[in-house]
Amino acid sequence: MKKRIGVLVSGGGTNLQAIMDKIDEGYIDAEIAVVISNRKDAYALERAKAAGIDARYVVRKDYESDEQRDYAMMRILEDHAVDLVVLAGYLGILSKPFIDAYRLRIINVHPSLIPAFCGKGFYGHHVHQAVLDYGVKVSGATVHFVDEGIDAGPIILQKAVEVKDDDTADTLAARVLEVEHELLPKAVKLFLEGRLSVSGRHVHLYL
Repeated sequence: MKKRIGVLVSGGGTNLQAIMDKIDEGYIDAEIAVVISNRKDAYALERAKAAGIDARYVVRKDYESDEQRDYAMMRILEDHAVDLVVLAGYLGILSKPFIDAYRLRIINVHPSLIPAFCGKGFYGHHVHQAVLDYGVKVSGATVHFVDEGIDAGPIILQKAVEVKDDDTADTLAARVLEVEHELLPKAVKLFLEGRLSVSGRHVHLYL
């Protein structure tokens, strides 16, 4: 029986598409069981629907608390019997009950080399502008497990991207996104094939 993935999204869904493409190519032997967005108008939902994937939205304003919103998402994920939860551009902070339910089964991709340029307020183009403002010579992408901290869980994969003198936030973001599309499917594959182990903050890869 194929492993089942639940993907949480907020925007256009290019990282979702990268996973879908790698499944279609046979690189990842799994299926995306459901895609959930915290934004009703997220284009990622259209990508999921076009591929015949159950696409849902769970919006914070419909619930009294973050925890209630997360319990609603958890019920959907449980109904779809997912083995792994992937945050693919999900701009929301998960509550402790959600994290506890899927401990070391939630992975996220972040557009910097954690622990640099991460944490509260560092998302999307804010990250890339902060990189440029600071004047660092390399940025990159990180895939990590999700824990109670923001961008704080054990790191699975990282890859550097050179920061060029003439970069804008847009040009840097485009090159970092290419690396995200490479690293996230690879991390999904390693997890689902049982080729990761975690010891404290250290993630060991069996390639």
